[in-house]
Amino acid sequence: MRTLRLTLAYDGTDFAGWQVQPDSPTVQGLLRDACARILGEPVKLTGASRTDAGVHALRQVASLATESLLEPAKLARGLNALLPDAIRVLQASEAPAGFNARRSALGKRYLYLIDRGRVAHPLGRRFAWHPRFSLDVAAMRSALGALRGKHDFSAFCAAPGRGRTPTCTVRSARLVERGVSIAIALSADSFLHHMVRNIVGSLVEVGRGAQPASWMADLLAGRDRALSGPTAPPQGLMLVRVLYGEAGRG
Repeated sequence: MRTLRLTLAYDGTDFAGWQVQPDSPTVQGLLRDACARILGEPVKLTGASRTDAGVHALRQVASLATESLLEPAKLARGLNALLPDAIRVLQASEAPAGFNARRSALGKRYLYLIDRGRVAHPLGRRFAWHPRFSLDVAAMRSALGALRGKHDFSAFCAAPGRGRTPTCTVRSARLVERGVSIAIALSADSFLHHMVRNIVGSLVEVGRGAQPASWMADLLAGRDRALSGPTAPPQGLMLVRVLYGEAGRG
């Protein structure tokens, strides 16, 4: 039995997220079915991140075990011939025995894009949130600093994710401004359900002047999701990279 590692990119707009659902197209479902067709056997496919409906990925990682001896490069070519254009396999490679895309991951990086132009740019509508009000970038950047380090992120966790430990270590939290665009980049050892989108929704509350920059630290301390900001829409969120140690590089 071999373990293969697939690196993917996708535009999540037209999918009901990563995870297989019975009546809706998903990235995992389409990829699993394409793998089974090429390899001639049922496959179990594990993704590093269960991205939500409408969320995108620049470098999602998936793992699968197979008895097939097909070369990884040929598998990648075959998958790209079967998959819709919105999903591309960037790379397929052999992985070490026991590699699991989710459990072997040491961290993830996400990016959230905001279009703060007076008029929403039509080319960004699938990949950025246009909040429709002015934002104080300096206040947002100041508020973001409270998130760095190891904290209980219960205040930013959606209800379906509350069955796991709420403690995460945010290694990097940055806000980059380019013209009318804002990019919020977060890197952590793990993320809770809707954590990035809930953080962004709260940052926008600070940016529009509804809350002071110190509010983010208060939310962390309070650990109450009901007190934090709204969930930012999915289209601005992208999984940028999944981080592995040397043993998981394949």
